[in-house]
Amino acid sequence: MEKISKAQIKMVRSLQQKKFRDELGLFVAEGDKCVEELRKAFELVYRIQSTEHSTQTGSLLATPTEIEQMSSLRTPQGVIGVFKKCHQPSAVSIQNDLMLALDGVQDPGNLGTIIRTCDWFGVHDIFCSLDTADCYNPKVVQATMGALARVRVHYVDLPEWLKTYRAQRPEQRPIYGTLLEGKNMYEVLKPSEVSRQTSAVIVMGNEGNGISQAVRQLITHPILIPSYPKNEETSEVIESLNVSIATAIVLAEFRRPR
Repeated sequence: MEKISKAQIKMVRSLQQKKFRDELGLFVAEGDKCVEELRKAFELVYRIQSTEHSTQTGSLLATPTEIEQMSSLRTPQGVIGVFKKCHQPSAVSIQNDLMLALDGVQDPGNLGTIIRTCDWFGVHDIFCSLDTADCYNPKVVQATMGALARVRVHYVDLPEWLKTYRAQRPEQRPIYGTLLEGKNMYEVLKPSEVSRQTSAVIVMGNEGNGISQAVRQLITHPILIPSYPKNEETSEVIESLNVSIATAIVLAEFRRPR
């Protein structure tokens, strides 16, 4: 077994930063399960394994201290994978039945959970505004639990992409968006409404500011996840849901048999 070099350790550590991920075209994942899932879709450059674990043929060996130096986790899992990024197909050519758009979602944990949720609900393409968190950020990769192998993430000029998407078949391509002034989604998403659509996009917004004005004006179906306050007289309830939780609720309703 080959031992990892100081230069390789330095390179793996550098992948914590986006500029080096972009420059080298690489990203990192940790944990045996996550690494093995990602191998199904991404080219593995290095598999690094702690000397404390049972070794796998082709792995680079590293001491526990070296693993800690390369890891972004508080408790390193002893296996690190370095992968090549994938070249995604043209965002304009993709026409799936249900797609997700993220407008300025900046928390890596939220983005990772959203990718994992899309994998569960069979949403294979996510279109992100350019200020959305990097899907190859180690925190995002870990939160996806390998779902990044099956969900494609595209970074686009979101208003322009939505305009192009909508222009092709306006009557059959609605753009849904979660807004405080939206209509109760359980009333909007009726069988007759959903059945005549060949495709749809759901837009979820920034954690603090919601959907930007440029994207908001393109939404054709504003929807709201209704709250159920304990005290109906005062209507006291938390101001909003976490964006990853809200995404799961909306996708579940879209996928509900009708």
